[in-house]
Amino acid sequence: MKTNPCASIVLGLALGAAACEGSADPGPAPTAAAEEQALSTAATSATPPHYLVFKLGSLGGAVSSGNSLNNLGLIGGTSQLGGGSTAIRATLWFLGLPFDLGTLGGPSSGIIWPVKNIRGIISGIAETDQDQPLGENWSCSAFLPPSGKVCRGFVWQGGHMRELPTLGGDNGFATGTNNFGQTVGWAENTVHDPTCTQPGQVLQFRAVLWGPGRNQQRELLPFGDDSTSAATAINDNGQVVGISGDCNNAVGRKSARHALMWQNGQPVDLGNIGGTYWNTPMALNQHGDVVGFANPPNVVPETKFSAHAFFKAAGSPMSDLGKLDGDTTSQGLGLNEIDDVVGISCGPNGCSAVIWRNQTIFNLNDFRAAGSTTEHLFAAGDINDFGVITGQTLADDGSQSTFVALPVP
Repeated sequence: MKTNPCASIVLGLALGAAACEGSADPGPAPTAAAEEQALSTAATSATPPHYLVFKLGSLGGAVSSGNSLNNLGLIGGTSQLGGGSTAIRATLWFLGLPFDLGTLGGPSSGIIWPVKNIRGIISGIAETDQDQPLGENWSCSAFLPPSGKVCRGFVWQGGHMRELPTLGGDNGFATGTNNFGQTVGWAENTVHDPTCTQPGQVLQFRAVLWGPGRNQQRELLPFGDDSTSAATAINDNGQVVGISGDCNNAVGRKSARHALMWQNGQPVDLGNIGGTYWNTPMALNQHGDVVGFANPPNVVPETKFSAHAFFKAAGSPMSDLGKLDGDTTSQGLGLNEIDDVVGISCGPNGCSAVIWRNQTIFNLNDFRAAGSTTEHLFAAGDINDFGVITGQTLADDGSQSTFVALPVP
């Protein structure tokens, strides 16, 4: 029997043939035994497999991005609305089709970080219809079009988006949810922090653990004398990773002086790769391994973004994963249970989606199988335990589309 690869390649990945563009019939579908063999050898292979890469549809606009992918094949990210709108929406791709998760009353929303649970709980950010009382840009401004609206973290489940409370301040941000229904992120309190960069940021913010109960909320304290903190990922063992530093502008930089892991609520410094700022964990697996990005040594000025991707195995020092030859920066964005890392590497000629296998970097564009989209693979946002990858393509006309890359057995 011949099957379109978008319909079924790996366990439970339902993508829907209609949503794929440029599909070519690859021949007989792989058997379950072949899939199991491919997965069992993935951890020991020195190089990545080749991938059938397909574009997925959008909500009508010219820009979308896949930022999250769980083991059920649910892809989360953002997609621009059509009709000339600049607004983007938190989007879930199911059966290959994009679904708008809505907002909290404002124009835009997004799923920004990898959300790895398999309970169908989605976490992200969404704007309300309220104007920013203090004129803040807040963290959401790095990911959503400017609107001047208050932004809050949300959880979405069963077709309903629920706003997450702050610590008394105006804004919040949610990044990930584990299988126990615990969600992490950060939120403002009511302290006018002198380390904030005004007028862009005024109020202090702290890492937050919401749940598992609807009314449960816990503040995760910064490291040492730092004033602010933010949580970026959580696993099923209750380990939480994130950043700690000055309030600054609430978008990395000095607010990421320390990369942290909270264990039993206590902050532990994860170290760095020699730089002072931008020490930012992005993803965490069940083994306690962490990936992200951080400035290397000798960056001038210290606040300049010159980051390299890093990997930190549990119990080992943080290591610099490097970048593609000729590039200047890289970021580790997604991680699976066999420590495959995906992300982005950028230089004077642009950016490329990359994968690190056994801490060696590869350009994903070099591993496309016949029948794949020919658009440039710009960034890889996440990878699941079956080796399926999602991210963003970049076309010659500047349009950006969500992609899914299926490993070829």
